Amino acid sequence: MKSNISTELLVDSHVKFIQSLGEDRDLTYHLTTHLRMNAVYWAVTALCIMGRKEALDREQMIDFVLSCWDDEAGGFGSHPGHDAHLLSTLSAIQILTIQDAVDRMDVPRVVKFISSLQTSSGTFAGDHYGETDTRFSYCAINALSLLDMKYLTPGTAVIDVDKVIDHISRCRNFDGGFGSGVGAESHAGQVWVCLAALSILGRLDIVDEKTLGWWLAERQLPNGGLNGRPEKLEDVCYSFWVLSSLSILRKLHWINRDALISFILSAQDPDDGGIADRPGDMCDVFHTLFGIAGLSLLGYPNLQDIDPVYCMPAKLIEKKGLKKTWLALPRHLS
Repeated sequence: MKSNISTELLVDSHVKFIQSLGEDRDLTYHLTTHLRMNAVYWAVTALCIMGRKEALDREQMIDFVLSCWDDEAGGFGSHPGHDAHLLSTLSAIQILTIQDAVDRMDVPRVVKFISSLQTSSGTFAGDHYGETDTRFSYCAINALSLLDMKYLTPGTAVIDVDKVIDHISRCRNFDGGFGSGVGAESHAGQVWVCLAALSILGRLDIVDEKTLGWWLAERQLPNGGLNGRPEKLEDVCYSFWVLSSLSILRKLHWINRDALISFILSAQDPDDGGIADRPGDMCDVFHTLFGIAGLSLLGYPNLQDIDPVYCMPAKLIEKKGLKKTWLALPRHLS
């Protein structure tokens, strides 16, 4: 990445960067097939925030998602021929929801796949191999709510919601944060998935909001960037994980807005587009999305609102009747 730093969001360059993804089918492209479904979700969501959703072909995107269907499992893999997994299944549902094409998948089978992954402890495995993580609990809750809240509602729920809440509660630490499992270290990414899942389920009452708010605010470093846990380097992606959690807690004003905006913008590639984890590193679509999403929550001019619970366009989530209580900073005029 070039050393010259821009002081504004380079929307056109980022759109071109996203459009160019996949054009160069080099070794890296083939080694990242396990992330392909997620990458499509990251790309289309970033475009939505920038108001450029149509920059990628809708039908091609839908066709790709449907080509990743694992008919044996009843879920979606990350790439054609890959086994179904909760992470890629959620991304598939999010993409099809954004493209208004959920009716083109087998919803009952997807619901059955998701519910089959809940364990006796209440948490979720990512797939039939059995790895558990609070991320997967969030994926299940998010996905089922997008398909229909009845799947999480007493009397019609397809999972044991009380056990999910109990497990997340047991993953809470003395610092107010949450880990990937019971006894695991607090981490900003895990904090977000737990908070967002609890928000969807209407159980934020079990969160120590003040203690957690301070822990999250302390993730900001002198250079303006945010880290995921104490004594770690700053990383643009935490601009979403930390900010979205603070937004859910209605404490986003505890962050130095201008310093973080400057840090995110400094990680852009002014020539080829895209945003990196930190200035000088290689750009990728993952950090591009979460940098732009962070800017949206900070009220950066001319961006669309992002829902911090779902990491999807806020207008779409509100239209589906799924909006929860959260607060972003006011949108600044350009």
